[in-house]
Amino acid sequence: MIDEFAKDHLHGRLRWDRKALLRKLDGLSEYDARRPLTATGTNLLGLVKHVATVEARYFGEVFDRPSPERLPRWQDSNGSDLWATEDETLDQITGFYRRTGEHSDATINELPLDAPGLVPWWPEPDADTNLFAIMVHVLGESIRHAGHADILREGLDGRTGLRAEYEKQIDEEARAAYCAKIEQAARSAAPITAERLSHVT
Repeated sequence: MIDEFAKDHLHGRLRWDRKALLRKLDGLSEYDARRPLTATGTNLLGLVKHVATVEARYFGEVFDRPSPERLPRWQDSNGSDLWATEDETLDQITGFYRRTGEHSDATINELPLDAPGLVPWWPEPDADTNLFAIMVHVLGESIRHAGHADILREGLDGRTGLRAEYEKQIDEEARAAYCAKIEQAARSAAPITAERLSHVT
């Protein structure tokens, strides 16, 4: 009974995080969806492409249920799974993510939590695994990159929130006041912390 609860709970969270990640692309142009937003080139559409590729590999190859999709190269030195080429549209990549989700869901639905799998790109003895471990691993990847997407979208146009119903009109004045309060606390803490440390040493 606990196995079914755990499986349903993890699966539900994975489906929820897929929607949250895709929402970060809502209303963006092709350019804004794919342009680099950090010094290392992290971009919103690339995150979706990467997470889709992660799901396709882990819920596909690991359980001998390869994805019907032609998968992008993965974990190459050029990071080709982390950005969209000029030939890949936003709709193509989000469609790939949705179809990958359906394939992953079929794997999860058809296999028990203790179903054995093999991750050939993991070192021994970790390569031998099961569905439970893979669900936890992929969920961790999805949450991590959804968090990256939250920050990127906020930096791009100030939009925050996981669901449309939670979004409010941005109050720029209130945001500025809030940030000023945090900045003041940071500045005030610096000399106090330095003084405390000098007494310790």
